[in-house]
Amino acid sequence: MEKINILLADDHAVLRAGLRALLNAEPDMSVVGEAGDGDSAIRQVKNLSPDVVVLDLSMPGMNGLDVLEHITAVYFDTKVLVLTMHTEKQYIVRVIEAGGAGYVLKSAADRDLVDAIRQVHRGKTYLYPEAAQVLLDHYRQQASRSAAPQDELDSLSEREREVLTLTAQGYSSREIGEKLIISPKTVDTYRQRLMEKLELHNRVALVQYALRKGLLDIEA
Repeated sequence: MEKINILLADDHAVLRAGLRALLNAEPDMSVVGEAGDGDSAIRQVKNLSPDVVVLDLSMPGMNGLDVLEHITAVYFDTKVLVLTMHTEKQYIVRVIEAGGAGYVLKSAADRDLVDAIRQVHRGKTYLYPEAAQVLLDHYRQQASRSAAPQDELDSLSEREREVLTLTAQGYSSREIGEKLIISPKTVDTYRQRLMEKLELHNRVALVQYALRKGLLDIEA
């Protein structure tokens, strides 16, 4: 049976010893090297070409995130599985965005690590359930922000912009209606709607807003 070659990168020797015993007991796994700091981890990856690196984020010297980014940028055939105590969103998101293949908590290493190594070796991503939810929520929020208007002016229709500009220039509802070929009552409806969207409450505020947005010259 072809074995998965694994490099352990963690600054705690006792933990590495326990992980080595755990993984070497699996018929399809072999720990081929260990590293106690980030710089050593990079050298070991270069020399040993492991299939999977089990990487801690908190290490002396070059930190785990920097090690991760270096490995994924240079050694395309090596998968990096993060094994850490950190549960915060910023760590989970950065690991995945940096090319990490998986995220396992040290508190669940004896239960999840073996399965996680097999999955990432097959080209899949492994996340413990809470991490998967954190990542899903993060990208949902990003999608929501990107779908929302980047500027409140973008939320206005073309006709609302026209009414805003003409109102700021001092035209009455009747005059605006004549220019746009709509009734004065419709002009008032558009004006009320755009003022609600922009949270403005009088013509002075409309004029100031239009000036800030470059919708009319200062002389207007």
